[in-house]
Amino acid sequence: MSLKQLTVFMENQSARLMKVAEILKERDINLLGFSTTEAKDYGVLRLVVSDIQAAGKALKDEGFIIHLVDVICAEIEDRPGELYKILNLMAREGISIDYIYVIAGTRIVMNVADINVAEAVLRKNNIKLCS
Repeated sequence: MSLKQLTVFMENQSARLMKVAEILKERDINLLGFSTTEAKDYGVLRLVVSDIQAAGKALKDEGFIIHLVDVICAEIEDRPGELYKILNLMAREGISIDYIYVIAGTRIVMNVADINVAEAVLRKNNIKLCS
C-alpha cells in the first residue's frame, strides 16, 4: 500500500516554493503534506498531493526537475512514544529509514529500501497504513 511522493529539485531562489504552491493551486491539486531540505545552492521539496500525475506534469511543464518515489505512509497515535514504537519496529527488523516526515499531524511518511518488508512489519504490528 505504498504511495507516490513527488520530489522536486529547485534552486535556492526567492519565491520558488511559492511558485510550486501556485502551480498546485491553479490546478486545484491539494497539498496533503510536504517536507523541505536545503543546501547552499539548491533545495529538495518532498510532496504528497491529491493528484500525483497532474502535479508531476504541471511542475515538469513549468521547468522543475521532479522525481516520483514510492514511500510508506503510516498512521500513528497522537501520544508520547508512538514515533519510538515505529522506529523500534524498523530497527529490530533491520530496516533503515532514509528519511521521515510528518503530514496531517498523525501520519508519518518514510522512505525505506524495501517497502514490501517494511509494510509487512507494520501490518504485523497493527500499524495502519495510509493510501
